[in-house]
Order: sequence, then structure tokens, then C-alpha cells
Amino acid sequence: MHQIELAGRSIEYLRLPSAHARPGRPAMLFLHEGLGSISMWRDFPQRVADATGCEAVLYSRCGHGRSAPCGNTRTPRYLHAEALEVLPELLARLELDRPFLFGHSDGASIALIYAGQPGVALSGLIVAAPHVMVEQECLDGIRKAIQIYAESDMPQRLAKHHRDADAVFRAWIDIWLAPEFRDWNIEQCLPAINCPVLAVQGENDEYATMEQIDRIARLAPDVALLKLADCRHSPHKDQPEALIAAVEGFVNGLLD
Repeated sequence: MHQIELAGRSIEYLRLPSAHARPGRPAMLFLHEGLGSISMWRDFPQRVADATGCEAVLYSRCGHGRSAPCGNTRTPRYLHAEALEVLPELLARLELDRPFLFGHSDGASIALIYAGQPGVALSGLIVAAPHVMVEQECLDGIRKAIQIYAESDMPQRLAKHHRDADAVFRAWIDIWLAPEFRDWNIEQCLPAINCPVLAVQGENDEYATMEQIDRIARLAPDVALLKLADCRHSPHKDQPEALIAAVEGFVNGLLD
């Protein structure tokens, strides 16, 4: 694991070479969920790297994993701040040229916001369980998660992946359940995305409906949809083989 200074904070990152590297292929940067970190991806990024021939690059956002604390309260624009301030600096510092972005949940929203900005150059975008607007299903799912966090070993399991698991959990629930976040929406970013998109959703997602990726398909210019049965909010955990095969096909279809 390595550390890099981004926006004045020390951020952990990791680079994973492909076991079947193909010269000239761009890297794939992984952006984690609202409770995520580098270690919570487990072996999925390495498996994607080996399947696609792309280097996998991971980082933990401030406050997550072993990255430095954020030191401020989140506002409804916290995902925009990551996409517009931190992510461009990370790409430049790591010299990632026209990468693929693979985002999950919050990370998928960050990827969509970034991809919708003028002058952005990406090879492609994979978004798993993305949020483009706030649904009641998401709020209900978060309230259930609060109960689970209080009544199970979830705090201990999260503590294996974060310096301060309670702070990560509290930051997540506080902003998503805040009244001022209810109108959060990033659909205006979608028409400007100028790279192909693979949008993935589990049919049993406890935090969203298919309307999330259906809206992406309606508004962004070049979108392929993957709707996975027997899959909840984390397709990379519930259906890893199907997702890796889809990502491999998506990447090869663009680069071969």
C-alpha cells in the first residue's frame, strides 16, 4: 500500500498489475462504495485486471480505509467534490491516461459526475449499483442498516477495513438521511458523458431500483445495461463471475 497527498490529505492507494498484461491497455481505476475502502474490494480488482489485461488502481477516499480523516461535515455536494477536485488530481498524479473507471454505489456516482464534465477523456465507464437520484428504497435500506449496525457484529467487521469505522458509518447515514440531500440528483451530468458506459444493477438491490440504470440508459449517449438476478447491492460480491465476464467483454469490445 502507498500514500499520496491529495487535496492536502494523505490518501492510500494500490496498483495491481495484470497477470496477463496487454501492452498499451489503459488502467482501470476502482472507486468504492459509501462504506468501502481498498481492502473491502477483496480480490475482485485483481481478477478484473487479470481478465482484461488492464492494471487495476484502487484508492480509499478521505476518512476511509487507512486514508487520513476528512475533518469536515459532508454537504450534499460531497460526491461532486470528490469527482471534481480529488479525482482529477489523483489521475494526474498517478499519470493515468484515458483510464477506465469502475465505480460501485457512491463510487459509481462519483464516476458519472466526473465523466460528465467538459474535456474529460476516458476509455470507458463501468458503474455498478449507481445512484443518480435519491429513491425511497435507498432511505429505507439505510434505516435498516442502522438497525443491523446496532444489533450485529457489523461494527467489528467494518473496523477491520477502516481507521474509524463508526465515523465512516455515521458520515454515510447522516448525509443520505439529511433532509437537504433528498433532492440530490446528477441526471444533468449524463448527456455529456462521451465514453461508452456499462451500467450494472442487481435485481434484489436493497438500496435502489432498476430506475437508476434505466435513467442512465435514457440520458447518456452510449450505454449497455446488465441486470443481474439473485444479486443485491454489491454485484462484485454476489455475482462476481457474471460481472467479470461482462467487464471483460466490454473492455475487449472497445480495445480489440
